[in-house]
This record gives sequence, structure tokens and C-alpha cells, in this order.
Amino acid sequence: MSDTALVPTPFLRLALLGDAIASGAMGLLLTLAAGPLAPWLGLPEPLLRGVGLLLLPYAVSVAWIGSRAQVSRLAVRSIVAINLVWVVGSLLILVFGHSLAGLAPRALGVAFVAAQALVVAGFAALQAMALRRQGFRHGTGRRALVMD
Repeated sequence: MSDTALVPTPFLRLALLGDAIASGAMGLLLTLAAGPLAPWLGLPEPLLRGVGLLLLPYAVSVAWIGSRAQVSRLAVRSIVAINLVWVVGSLLILVFGHSLAGLAPRALGVAFVAAQALVVAGFAALQAMALRRQGFRHGTGRRALVMD
């Protein structure tokens, strides 16, 4: 399928902007509070701060894409893919982090990583659903009409 510009539905815009807000808030939290969070979570301060710094430009990019009058289908698919990679990476940290990187999160750290992975998976699902519905609305899916 070619990359087409879409006029985003309110559902797609909300899924993108919600992701941007949540990612920005998490990025700020981890960047500014990595030191105090590290002992509680049992995760290294540099890891937390690095993840926070990684999330900030991602949040700005997603907010920019979500606020445009038209969005690229490829851009939204890329955001969904990045979110799915994030979820897999989070799960890999929980399962193999100790053996591969010496990470030993405390129970609160495990809950923190699992909870943020669930939120990110939720945004990926909402964005994919919104993109699919967007395709139906414009006659590129199996149905020609979908109501928001």
C-alpha cells in the first residue's frame, strides 16, 4: 500500500496525542527524577535517565504528527511499530535483563516496567485500530463506511 496523506479522524488524533502526552510525561519523570526513582525501582539511574531522554524527542515528534491537518499513513504505521518494539523491549528487560545486562529490578520496578509496557501496547492498539478505521472511512478497507 502506498503512503497516503490522511485527514485524521478525531479517534486517530486522540490516539496519537494521548501517546505524545503520556510519552512526554514519562520522559520528563524519568529524566528529572531518575536519581530518586532508581533505588525504588531497582533499575540503574543512567538507564532511567537515558530512557527519559529518548522519550522526549519521540513525544515531540508524535505530537507534531498528531497535530497536523493531514498525517502520513506511513508515519502512523511507524509510530505503531516503534510502540510494539518498545513493548517487546520492555518484556525482554523483564525476562532476560538480569542474565544479559545484570538488571535486577525490585518488585516495584517490575510493576513499573510492566505497567508502562501495557500502556504503550494500548496506544499501539488504538493507533492501529484508528488507522484501520481511517482506511475504511476512505474506502481503502473492506468496508466503505465506519462511524466514529
